[in-house]
Amino acid sequence: MNEFFAHLMEQFQLPLKNPVLVFSLILFIILLAPLLLKRINLPGIIGLIIAGIIIGPHGLYVLEKNSAINLFSTIGLLYIMFIAGLELDLNEFKANRGKSLLFGFFTFIIPLGIGFPVCHYLLGYDFNASFLTASMFATHTLVAYPIVSKLGVSKNKAVAITVGGTILTDTAVLIILAVIIGNSKGNLNQEFWIRLGVSLVVFSAIMFLVIPRIAKWFFKKLESEKHSHYIFVLSVVFFAAFLAEAAGLESIIGAFMAGLALNKLIPHTSALMNRVEFIGNSLFIPFFLISVGMIVDLSVILHGPMAIVIALTLSVVAITGKWLAAFFTQLIFRFSAAQRQVIFGLSSAHAAATLAIILVGYDAKVIDDSILNGTVILILITCIVASFATEKAAKQLVVESENDSSGLLTEEVQSEHILMPVADVSGIEKMLELAVLMKDKKSVNPISVLSVVSNDDEAEINILKTKNKLEEFVKQASASETKVSAIATIDHNAAGGITRVSREIMADIIILGWPRKSNVVDRFIGKKIDSILSGTDKTVFIGQMEKPLPVHKRVTVAVPPLAEHENGFGIWIVKLAQIAQELSIPLLLFCNQTTQKAVERIYKKAKLTAALNFKKFDEWDDFLVLSREIHDDDLIVLIAARKGASSYITTLDNIPVKLKKYFPTNSKLIIYPQQYQDNISIVQYEDFSGEPLNKGIEAVQKIGKGIGSFFKSKEDE
Repeated sequence: MNEFFAHLMEQFQLPLKNPVLVFSLILFIILLAPLLLKRINLPGIIGLIIAGIIIGPHGLYVLEKNSAINLFSTIGLLYIMFIAGLELDLNEFKANRGKSLLFGFFTFIIPLGIGFPVCHYLLGYDFNASFLTASMFATHTLVAYPIVSKLGVSKNKAVAITVGGTILTDTAVLIILAVIIGNSKGNLNQEFWIRLGVSLVVFSAIMFLVIPRIAKWFFKKLESEKHSHYIFVLSVVFFAAFLAEAAGLESIIGAFMAGLALNKLIPHTSALMNRVEFIGNSLFIPFFLISVGMIVDLSVILHGPMAIVIALTLSVVAITGKWLAAFFTQLIFRFSAAQRQVIFGLSSAHAAATLAIILVGYDAKVIDDSILNGTVILILITCIVASFATEKAAKQLVVESENDSSGLLTEEVQSEHILMPVADVSGIEKMLELAVLMKDKKSVNPISVLSVVSNDDEAEINILKTKNKLEEFVKQASASETKVSAIATIDHNAAGGITRVSREIMADIIILGWPRKSNVVDRFIGKKIDSILSGTDKTVFIGQMEKPLPVHKRVTVAVPPLAEHENGFGIWIVKLAQIAQELSIPLLLFCNQTTQKAVERIYKKAKLTAALNFKKFDEWDDFLVLSREIHDDDLIVLIAARKGASSYITTLDNIPVKLKKYFPTNSKLIIYPQQYQDNISIVQYEDFSGEPLNKGIEAVQKIGKGIGSFFKSKEDE
């Protein structure tokens, strides 16, 4: 028994050595610290940093910074930068690259301009030490980025500008670091500049030319191996971090570049993105925040008044410089106060690049212990300030976005209901991914996946089998945190079941798979599709995804004249813009000038951000003239119309067959816009029944078959 207690006490001897116990302790901290801080309205990030201070070498010394903690911390830091690059709205970034450049200039030059004279003249350091310390003020680490990501404002213009400015600022500062260290060693010669320039060019070429092509090939060839996708992404992140270090930059730049390189291939609402964010936010990023706290040594304030003066001076200069940069950015671009505070909050935290600069400078004996200790205190103060400022401002942005709704009417968005009938369960996966991209995130309704079972003697057995198959796809959608409900119903025919269920659940959009068999395609707008279109007035999408959605480069849309007069005009524009936004690809519309103006009005009213281009097109009698404009990696969309609709033209009847025949490798969508609104027309004519007419047609068909069989039997005789 004594041996047991002795062994137990040995395991709990500080600092803890048992890796299992160490990992358990950190997991408990990750679990409990944010929960405890939440009760007193403090950001969870602060709780993790404070926990790191308490258990670290300068606190109770429960843990020491060993290789395992350093590894997980590095992974967390790379994860923050990777997710920032991955979530960056490239369309917004391209549209605002000038603003990002200007903010990057402000957030670089203002802290540098304030910091250098303070360090050189007030604190009395030499040129190299003053310039290196001042450049440290210009950096910022996106410690508070998980806050804006969690609150759903990561695609806000202010966030996009700040993240874009981060890469510019940190890259410039880390290049300055290499130059100053080279200068201190006397290596600042022609060979140094040539080596730095060549390595940067090679690194950029690999990241933006080679990696995206490999990733696209991998996702296309191993589409069904979902777990392999995550491993591949992690491999790219760490390889990019290594390449950045080899190029003379910091690994965080490589991780950010990896996020940009894979941005278009990982939609924000995809299961892969959910896995990346879930594992990062649950494990690796908290590890990094705890490790930041473990570096902080509060005892430095006891080393005399000079240590306190230096720590406070550095902190004031750093926070003032970043606030002024955010303030000037707000003034020039007329941002709201909340947007200014988000920019300040995201850009004011100093951790990763700051540590890299100061530690490298300390090892090279460019700076002394006072600057090192002052920087550690600076990290704690700025991380706390950044967390408070970001969370408060991000919540204000959420309120502003809700008050200034950026879509159709809020009530319509919240009640949006997508119905997805499935005839062949094997072809559902890509169409379900499309439905997930289209679904408005504010809608409380799930995507309803429907299978209609024939009403025969085995109906009950078949309905159980179908439900079991559909449940697999409910799990698939849950990986992207999208609610999906499986519905199996009995009906005499599929079209009747789809129409009936669409009314029962009050579906707004119906997504149908493209008929696969050639004899069905030849009669594409045939009995089943025509029955669905005539039986419901809602927007109908008919699609065939030949390729994984992320590999498409454009959404090419053919819009007939007078399409703007359909009631569903705004719905399909918003949905296609949403798909393009998620895939970070542009929309190209072929239409006349009147339709173009109507689309631009909807775009402005709904505040859509996907890149939008137009080409004039009136040659509907010779539709195939468009083939010269369509690329192999385009998602082709045809805006059709029900017979009798204002935009209906007879040419539309033959186009689906032409699309199938002449564009066999392209993904295709045909959209039938909502014809009526609020079911007014249907209610007015609900007493009218087409049943006698249908029976008459069926009778004629039976007579025709009877006559045909009669003549056939005569020929056989």
